[in-house]
Amino acid sequence: MANAPLKRKIVILGSPSVGKTSITQQYVTPPTYNDQYYPTIESTSNKIVVHKGVQYDCEIVDTAGQDEFSLFPPKYAVGVHGYVLVYSITSKQSFDMIVSLHEKILDQGGLDKVPCVIVGQKTDLEKERRVTRAEGEALAKKLGAAFLESSAKDNKNVDRAFEALLGEMQREYNPAPAPAKKGWWPWS
Repeated sequence: MANAPLKRKIVILGSPSVGKTSITQQYVTPPTYNDQYYPTIESTSNKIVVHKGVQYDCEIVDTAGQDEFSLFPPKYAVGVHGYVLVYSITSKQSFDMIVSLHEKILDQGGLDKVPCVIVGQKTDLEKERRVTRAEGEALAKKLGAAFLESSAKDNKNVDRAFEALLGEMQREYNPAPAPAKKGWWPWS
């Protein structure tokens, strides 16, 4: 009998209009891109995926855009396995908010570390770029997160963002077993 898929709850967070819904839709039901902006209240999608031989049943919560002063609802910290923190490469303000969101996640969850990927979204708007790739990479390194840039419009790196998060979650929640020792001697 095959093993049941591992359930993983993923929450997408970021400022309003950075592309959270667009990357969620592209990942769950590609190719889906709508250039009209309709603010999301909150929606949940599911997708079963296989990552490195492990099947996952992913519940993906696409949140309403957060602003710097909004409360961080505890429901986004409880029972969540990983986060996609999204900013727009065209908005320094949305980038600066990533640190605040990350701190709120750790505080609410009482954690020192959490699996997450930081996504610099909207690379199709390169001419309007306000946040460099190097700044995104440096922030991700500082926060201990995976990093990549994407474009939901071009469906570029959308799947890779979720694969990176699944990799982070896999390392955190079901790491590879330690290699077996050859003999009973400690130096074997």
